[in-house]
Amino acid sequence: MTTTTRTGTRGSAELIRAEEPVLAHNYHPLPVVVSRAEGVWMEDVEGRRYLDLLAGYSALNFGHRHPALVEAAHRQLDRLTLTSRAFHNDRLASFAERLAALTGTEMVLPMNTGAEAVESGIKVARKWAYDVKGVPADAATIVVAADNFHGRTTTIVSFSTDETARGGFGPFTPGFRIVPYNDLAALRAAVDDTTAAVLIEPVQGEAGVLIPDDGYLAGVREITRRAGCLFIADEIQSGLGRTGHTLAVEHEGVVPDVVLLGKALGGGIVPVSAVAGRRDVLGVLRPGEHGSTFGGNPLAAAVGEAVVELLETGEYQRRAAELGVQLREGLAGLVGRGVVGFRARGLWAGVDVDPSLGTGREISERLMGRGVLVKDTHGSTVRVAPPLTITSGELGGALSVLEEVLR
Repeated sequence: MTTTTRTGTRGSAELIRAEEPVLAHNYHPLPVVVSRAEGVWMEDVEGRRYLDLLAGYSALNFGHRHPALVEAAHRQLDRLTLTSRAFHNDRLASFAERLAALTGTEMVLPMNTGAEAVESGIKVARKWAYDVKGVPADAATIVVAADNFHGRTTTIVSFSTDETARGGFGPFTPGFRIVPYNDLAALRAAVDDTTAAVLIEPVQGEAGVLIPDDGYLAGVREITRRAGCLFIADEIQSGLGRTGHTLAVEHEGVVPDVVLLGKALGGGIVPVSAVAGRRDVLGVLRPGEHGSTFGGNPLAAAVGEAVVELLETGEYQRRAAELGVQLREGLAGLVGRGVVGFRARGLWAGVDVDPSLGTGREISERLMGRGVLVKDTHGSTVRVAPPLTITSGELGGALSVLEEVLR
């Protein structure tokens, strides 16, 4: 299969070359040009098929073009796509009600991208600190974890410890304290009367799927409760079924004050994100203090509600938990045989490959050559996060390909 453009028929190599002079270099994608996809399978412009083990960094938890989500988008496209928030629309209330019920929260602030959700969460936390906690003006602090990844806006990279994300983008936004991840003593020492919130990922995805010790999330909850500050859980990658629960914090039975959602909330069709939390926290916002032209648009609300409907059944959470056992067992069998270690929770794993066999990028390219798509991070680590619709047979086949590539 080839793709036809205004300039003629172009294959993968030519299309990749064509991007070079006209696209800013903000990504370093694998050399595959996808032209169509369905379920867990993608196809390039030459017609080669690939098993997707990345799922758009969890934006495609339900696979490519899930029928229920595509249908919801089509129905809404024929009725109404955007009003801005200058007017109400007939899809937003139901979406917010069902999302709040699914996540055990009371109020929802709809946005578009994950970074917008994080920025909104930061603004809400600061406003709450001034209006409710009584922190002096402009003195609020937020405690975050080293090796975090919450997005790439100027404020967010201000508290990143990844120099690639930070270098050349200063001056940085003040008001953040960085402590080691999975270190309750350091967190406790960093929290004081100025602390508005502790913002962490229940599982650090970009860092290599780092999973904290049992009791860490419960410890964060207790520290924030005692200090009278907010616990904000960034569930943009870890939430909505990925780890075997609706939210990753459920592994410890923890209820944060605020949850940040995105990626899978848009079903891989439109960007949808949300800040969900307690009414007395999100309720500090007043008209005009925050906003988004596209946040809560009817098309996003229709797709987001269809995503919530899929998760309300519990099917996808169960699939992630059950297939996660197969993933862990398969990876455990490769330890000492090309894999030096791994971390997995649900259908999500960071796999550390023996550096003598290649970098994570090189391993990803070899897997691509065998029809399996993953993505590298940090040296010789690759991330595995297939759509939750993957079958046991497809997952087993992918693990066999990884074994062959590492042989």
